[in-house]
Amino acid sequence: MRDIFSLVSASKVALAALAIVLFWIFVAIFAPVISPYDPLEQDSTAVNQGPSAKHLLGTDDLGRDLLARVIHGARVILVLAPVSVLCALLVGTTLGLSAGYSGGMVDEVVMRILDGIMAFPAILLYLIILFAVGASAINVVIAITIAGAPGIARLVRSLTLDIRTREYIAAAELRGENPFYIMFVEIFPNAWGPIIVDAMLRVGYAVFAIGTLGFLGLGLPPPAPDWGSMVARGRTYIWINPWAVLWPSLAISSLVVGLNLFADGLREEVTRYQ
Repeated sequence: MRDIFSLVSASKVALAALAIVLFWIFVAIFAPVISPYDPLEQDSTAVNQGPSAKHLLGTDDLGRDLLARVIHGARVILVLAPVSVLCALLVGTTLGLSAGYSGGMVDEVVMRILDGIMAFPAILLYLIILFAVGASAINVVIAITIAGAPGIARLVRSLTLDIRTREYIAAAELRGENPFYIMFVEIFPNAWGPIIVDAMLRVGYAVFAIGTLGFLGLGLPPPAPDWGSMVARGRTYIWINPWAVLWPSLAISSLVVGLNLFADGLREEVTRYQ
């Protein structure tokens, strides 16, 4: 963590992006405190209203406060996206280390299966999985994990193929260390830089994917304050109330841009450090 903070502090781009991400994290953590209304509370007297003193960002077609729903929507997306990427990281790292270090038939079988999964476009794979198992928070995590793990596994495998030829790996093998120890204690800590940067980018992709699934009606079931479903619902009334589409769209784009810029700045500093 100390290395990561030192790298981030050396990049102005990463610092600016981190400020955006930390803003949304702050909003998600303190949502019950800073939210002016309950995100599910309906007011039939304030339907499709624009920004006002009472409702700072306006209301939707059911009279629900848009600011409250955007604030609470941050909690949803900032839980699901990192958890999805973490699960994909655990699965992909394990498969990539096993394939890269073992080689031979293990490598061939694992990578051919992962290549078959990667042959499907990500959004199509999401749709197939969620149509099969249904839309829910857990199933969204499962879908993003399955779609993301092959790419992580390929990255980890390529790094493992390079690192396993180093002298300290040969020394560990001569000491009689077991393969599990060599993979996770000797190889993985020396490959963390590119893996962490890739994971940061994947969190941004996961945010976009969750928003897309919510827009298609495959995210969290209503009336959950999901940014994607807010855009989908608001587009029906976009000509009379564009605010219902604008605010959740800006929330998604700002968070994705912040995460991507943070990953880019971190990657530049990691490359320079190496």
